[in-house]
Amino acid sequence: MDAKKPYVVAIIIQVIFTGMFVLIKAAFNQGFNTFVYVFYTQAAACLLLVPIAVLRERENMKSMSFRLLFKLFLCALLGNTFSINLLDVALKYTSATVQSAISNSKPVVTFFLALLLRMEVVKLRSSHGIAKVTGIVLCLAGVLVVAFFTGPALSPVNHHRAFHTSHTSSDLTSRVTWIKGTFLKLFGDITWSLWIIFQAALLKEYPNRMLVTVTQCVFSTAQTFVVAAVAERDMARWKLGLDISLLSILYTGFVVSGLSNYLIVWCMEMKGPVFLAIWFPLCFVLTMFCSSFFLGEVIHVGSILGGILLTAGLYSVLWAKSKETIVEPCSEVNMTESAQDEEEERKPEENQRKVREDHEDDVPASAV
Repeated sequence: MDAKKPYVVAIIIQVIFTGMFVLIKAAFNQGFNTFVYVFYTQAAACLLLVPIAVLRERENMKSMSFRLLFKLFLCALLGNTFSINLLDVALKYTSATVQSAISNSKPVVTFFLALLLRMEVVKLRSSHGIAKVTGIVLCLAGVLVVAFFTGPALSPVNHHRAFHTSHTSSDLTSRVTWIKGTFLKLFGDITWSLWIIFQAALLKEYPNRMLVTVTQCVFSTAQTFVVAAVAERDMARWKLGLDISLLSILYTGFVVSGLSNYLIVWCMEMKGPVFLAIWFPLCFVLTMFCSSFFLGEVIHVGSILGGILLTAGLYSVLWAKSKETIVEPCSEVNMTESAQDEEEERKPEENQRKVREDHEDDVPASAV
């Protein structure tokens, strides 16, 4: 059961992200400011996590050095403040389906960054090495198909949308806006991948998942407030009402920024950064259905074809990772057994040599 926990946690993370894409897009369709939104979500996460951290990790807080806090400040600036603001602006420019589809470039980005930093190794002569590269290529091909091939449109799953917004889902954004949102999304995913890898190295230095998550949340709350104050000076647009925007903020702050970030750190510590990233195709499939059902977004054949490629890439990489964990321990056992066999083979030879030497010594003595 313990071996299955990372897989279950990875699936839960994708379900949480699916709800995030749908709710955030519904809030942005009502005209809510993206930068103010990010600040509210980070503040909500702090309200949830800080009291828990104070109760559980009060003594461990004293062990956090200034050097460690500075590293956490930079990680929060990269992964929470900069990356999340970019991703939310990109989501406002495009759709939930497109954003979740482009998120599947994260396995490619994370894999190459981890490879450059020597955190991942690919053995092209082995079957699992070839399968890992094939899975990454299939994921990339699926993203390209979803992003650049439209195909015939399918009618929404639910014509009566659960989230009523001021913008209809059939409104097509301009080509320039779509391209801008796509590149912002890709750039945000690159910074997110760097954040994941830096956190993996940081956890080796300070393996306390709770304090790492909470400290970054506190820093990002202050950082995003500065960004929001500069970007939106009309305080009337900071007001919250009992609508989808408030629900989206509470969900993103408590569930996404709070719970999912802790699960991400735990899963990354157990299985590594690439394992977590390869699960994002599942988020695309779920978001494609939920955005059609709740937001009334039109799904195209190109999205379905891309989803098939992404799913194939997902299982190819998962198979490679599972084979990799099996082959490496077996190879170590085989090396140990072969070393023992060689040692046992050398023992009779050494015994025979000693017998011959003793016999040669006895012959001259008996002759005299």
